[in-house]
Amino acid sequence: MNRRRVWAVARNDLRQLAYSPDFWAPMLVLAALFFVIIPTFLLFFMTHLGGVGTVQKVSAALDVLPQAAQHAIRGTTQNDRTAYALAVYLFAPMAVIVPMTISTAVGANTVVGEREKGTGEFLAHSPASEREIYLGKLIASLLPGYLTTLVGFGLYSLMVNLVVGPHVGGWFFPTPAWWVLMLWVVPPFLAITLSVVLRLSARVKSAAAAQQASGLVTLPLIVLSYAQSTGSLLGAGHAGLLVGAFAWIFAVFGLMRGARAVTRARLLGVDGAT
Repeated sequence: MNRRRVWAVARNDLRQLAYSPDFWAPMLVLAALFFVIIPTFLLFFMTHLGGVGTVQKVSAALDVLPQAAQHAIRGTTQNDRTAYALAVYLFAPMAVIVPMTISTAVGANTVVGEREKGTGEFLAHSPASEREIYLGKLIASLLPGYLTTLVGFGLYSLMVNLVVGPHVGGWFFPTPAWWVLMLWVVPPFLAITLSVVLRLSARVKSAAAAQQASGLVTLPLIVLSYAQSTGSLLGAGHAGLLVGAFAWIFAVFGLMRGARAVTRARLLGVDGAT
């Protein structure tokens, strides 16, 4: 396998994406909302402006957290403890929804888009093998979502430490469980999702059909990965490591099977598009 050819395919897709602000601008807005704007407003309100009634209502929802999680909550006042719990435990969906939404949108168009733009024939007759084309498309789909998430996660961590940190004894975020979530749990779930999305993109006839089919298929995966990711944060001991290990096994299996979907015939639109 030639790595240069893999990266050539990936760079070409990423270059086209960079010149499509109508596509990536809404994704950046989505990431900003989930990672910065909404959490900042809620946490600032909770630590500075939250009234007794509001805090009590939110605190009541925290009673459902496991005992281990409740004991780990920092803060001396009800406001501070509630803000800490929100920052650490209740914003986990963003770590899953953002990368999957962005990468799914990119991946759904990556193969069928070649046929629609008329570049599928050029790619099909390129020196790159079918596996190299598949890996290039996979990288080009994965990088935008995951890199956006890492940047957003960095901004979220800075915001949490600046807004909540002074009320709970200093900088505390990311917690060890969040490091495991971002670096070990989220990537394999993202790979599992893309293995399905790229397979669909190779089989359908239009980008619109690929987007619709990907949305229907990946929604259960998003729910499942959110549940597992949240569980890894709330679980005790090595729960996150175990969840990530099983996810990586399924990811490798899914990617190996997904590689068979990208063929030269499908790039040319003469086989397998339904």
